[in-house]
Amino acid sequence: MSLCTDRVVVITGAGRGIGRAHALAFAAEGAKVVVNDIGTSGRGEGASVQPAANVVAEILAAGGQAVAHFGDISSEEGAFGLVKTAIEHFGGLDVIVNNAGILRDRMFVSATLDEWDAVMKVHLRGHFLLGSAACAYWRAESKAGRQRQARIINTSSGAGLLGSVGQAAYSTAKGGIASLTLVQAAELGRYGVTANAIAPAARTRMTEAAFSEMMAKPDSGFDAMDPANVSPLVVWLGSNDSEATTGRIFEVQGGQISVAEGWRRGPEADAGRRWRPEEIGDTVRRLLDESTPPSPVYGAR
Repeated sequence: MSLCTDRVVVITGAGRGIGRAHALAFAAEGAKVVVNDIGTSGRGEGASVQPAANVVAEILAAGGQAVAHFGDISSEEGAFGLVKTAIEHFGGLDVIVNNAGILRDRMFVSATLDEWDAVMKVHLRGHFLLGSAACAYWRAESKAGRQRQARIINTSSGAGLLGSVGQAAYSTAKGGIASLTLVQAAELGRYGVTANAIAPAARTRMTEAAFSEMMAKPDSGFDAMDPANVSPLVVWLGSNDSEATTGRIFEVQGGQISVAEGWRRGPEADAGRRWRPEEIGDTVRRLLDESTPPSPVYGAR
């Protein structure tokens, strides 16, 4: 038996890039896959049914099971319709992989409200709505005595964990997704749901535009930026074998997997009374000297 035999998996943004690789990898491990993609550009413009339909055709040709869904997961109708599609076609839902995203890169001082809202809508609102739709189903199943081994796999980014110059909106959205994952893990375990996130580095339409040299395909040897390198971890996180893993963020690139260690309380000082402003400078400088320096923001000099 394969790792995900008969598990029902929904993947957003699965028509291209990392999402497509996830869909093919889950199907190869026996999962029944709902391939969601609205078919937009990397900036979230336009629409096409072709990307999702092509991935479904690939899976079916290889002997797998898949169905396409073309709805917008940043809308309630689209997100709840996606969950409904999984239940109607495959009899249930076990895993959601929130992968869809867009970019509207701009230096912070030049960023517009419309660009900010567009990025937040797809990333943060999209993660929230699909998670909400799936959890409504999983909670009902649990209360009916049919608790499932359910999985939420969110997609953050190194930009969300460290920040990235020229990507204020994207970094903020991806940082919010990391925090959302922690809350989901803490709240949803009672219903049999685990929640984890990945921060992948791979070649996609978005990363090729922003980091063309880094993402270039090598002439020979291991292609570290192949999107398919990310998917084995995601497939494992979606399996029953990952039931003890929740509330964690994993960075994954090429053959590397690492556990991201987030905010935690570091050195502290307690005056036992209200601080006086003139005392703060020396105290803060001492605490910073005792603390671990943060990793540099991507693109910072």
